Amino acid sequence: MAQNDKKLYGLLAKFDSPEALVTASRRAYEAGYRQFDAYSPFPVEDLPRAMNLKPSPIPWLVLAGGFAGALGGFVMQTYATVIDYPLNIGGRPLFAWPAYIPISFELTILLGMTAGVLGLFFFTRLPQPYHPVFNSPDFLEHGSQDGFYLELQANDPQFKLDETRHFLEGLSAAQVSEIEA
Repeated sequence: MAQNDKKLYGLLAKFDSPEALVTASRRAYEAGYRQFDAYSPFPVEDLPRAMNLKPSPIPWLVLAGGFAGALGGFVMQTYATVIDYPLNIGGRPLFAWPAYIPISFELTILLGMTAGVLGLFFFTRLPQPYHPVFNSPDFLEHGSQDGFYLELQANDPQFKLDETRHFLEGLSAAQVSEIEA
């Protein structure tokens, strides 16, 4: 427990560069920490690999949404022109599949994009108007501008307050602070 009997969410370490954050994330994973997150004002290429994150399932959702859109558009038009309301116009065949391509393409894009956006919101748990790291004044001031942060959560089995603080300080963190839940 933190001071004043407030529940501790974890420790937040600030680093001076993206390279230091990547190194610290890699070392935290190697030390056995699994409940941690990293924050950077811009994408850092090696950070997901250093954190040992699984690949995102969002591309598969987009593919499934696109496939469902193409198939749905094609089946819908086939049903409408061949089964439900067949019209023989100028001796043309009822099943004129080349005419179905534009609508099928548009539904592919529409449903693929919709699946991607909804998947993004679901997997990133957005919108999230509050997160405990917002309790850190330094994070609020520098988190989206020039700060590189590593957060180790207190619910991690490896987490012991003094040992974890010493571990983060040993990674050359510029600052280590407690985060209240």
